[in-house]
Amino acid sequence: MIMPNHAAPDRKIDQAEIEFQRLKTSLHEEMVDSLDLGAVTSRNEDAIRNDIRNLSSKYCQRKNLKLDDPTRRRLEKELDYELFGLGPIEPLMQDPTISDILVNGAREVYIERHGQLELTDVIFADDAHVLRIIQRVVGRVGRRIDEVSPMVDARLPDGSRVNAVVAPLALGGPKLSIRRFGVEHLHLKNLIATSSLTQEMADFLEACVASRISFLISGGTGAGKTTMLNAMSCFIPHDERIVTIEDSAELLLQHPHVLSMETRPANAEGAGAVTQRDLVRNSLRMRPDRIIVGEVRGPEALDMLQAMNTGHEGSLTTIHANDARDALARLEMMVAMTGFELPVKVIRQYVAAGIKLVVHVARLKGGVRRVTRIAEIREVNENGEYVLDDIFGFRQEGLDDNCRAKGRFYATGHSAVCRERFADAGIEFDDSLLRQYESDLVYAKYLNADGEVASASESVSEPVSEPEIDEDAAVDMRDTVDDWEQS
Repeated sequence: MIMPNHAAPDRKIDQAEIEFQRLKTSLHEEMVDSLDLGAVTSRNEDAIRNDIRNLSSKYCQRKNLKLDDPTRRRLEKELDYELFGLGPIEPLMQDPTISDILVNGAREVYIERHGQLELTDVIFADDAHVLRIIQRVVGRVGRRIDEVSPMVDARLPDGSRVNAVVAPLALGGPKLSIRRFGVEHLHLKNLIATSSLTQEMADFLEACVASRISFLISGGTGAGKTTMLNAMSCFIPHDERIVTIEDSAELLLQHPHVLSMETRPANAEGAGAVTQRDLVRNSLRMRPDRIIVGEVRGPEALDMLQAMNTGHEGSLTTIHANDARDALARLEMMVAMTGFELPVKVIRQYVAAGIKLVVHVARLKGGVRRVTRIAEIREVNENGEYVLDDIFGFRQEGLDDNCRAKGRFYATGHSAVCRERFADAGIEFDDSLLRQYESDLVYAKYLNADGEVASASESVSEPVSEPEIDEDAAVDMRDTVDDWEQS
């Protein structure tokens, strides 16, 4: 059961629920002492459940506890979660609509669903209970967490990304954050169906990938950068060899020839770390056609740019940034982290030579996710400044009745650099997609059971002489449906 969005963290918690959690914790400790867990895991589920029923029944008789049937069944089910799952948050892990699970303490567990944070009624018995679940999570991936190593970043077998912090760094109890990633392979048409971008924008990006244009996907936390990167990967020709590099593996590329690599943190003695920069450098010896860095964060930015400028065109990466220009500024800062004393203008020329396109995605009010800007880097001018040409964009026009962002997509008609690359690559591109027109678009709100777009978008286009927006030769596309269902 999920509480309403307006539920406050200081809500009154049912004392009976607290007592139930304590009972379960006490019984779990006794089961751990009584059962050979190594042998239990090799037995069938019916035998395991029978052990749980017998032990819980004996425990309740010994403690003179009388439980009604619903409470008894719940106790047995949650004991199974305690023994083999992630305790109170196991049902949340099984819910495919939840993208984030955030444990702030024993009495405060949030989730993110469809871009919105919700406070749940899930609680732990106490801080020790939270710590035990955290230790199980990190122990499954061969990591440790304690006062000596009070922070851990890890990845679960299902691809979920985990961050945990305990005392002395965590005040008020242990903290656990789980970012979950779906197994569904998204195509750009799925994002069109949820109004994250338009068909015209998707067609343009497809041509960019096919033309081996290197680009940067920027955006804030939870904006959908990885989702966009995954969706665009399906346009990479299947005869190319791709090497992916990530701090924590999240990419689900739709391609038959992918070599995936993941960084390694230092061990307890502080040795053995393998960084993204190490992996980017090594990838150049693996004969890649394209290199994809899941998220550029540091000095590996220089090596990534070198790859883009030396025969690995069409490489892709993402970056945390508030807008397209901020993304380029952050990239410059990362190049400077290498220690090379290069003039800013030289760094910018190097960036502009490697990266031709910036795609910015944003999570707007109400969890709405949109591609808010697609811009090409035309050049670095005499003043050492980037000259960016907007190709597509999204202009927010307030909030709807549900307090979610609403607005319009537009096209400017400008794309000199990319059009030239299309021609050089022999890619046929319909220039009418960038011309001046207005279009009312109606997108499918939901996908069918096979993950296909349930109904195609409909569009009616007519030339107009005086567009009502500021950009020259702009295109207004009315945003008519709900937010991006899942990042």
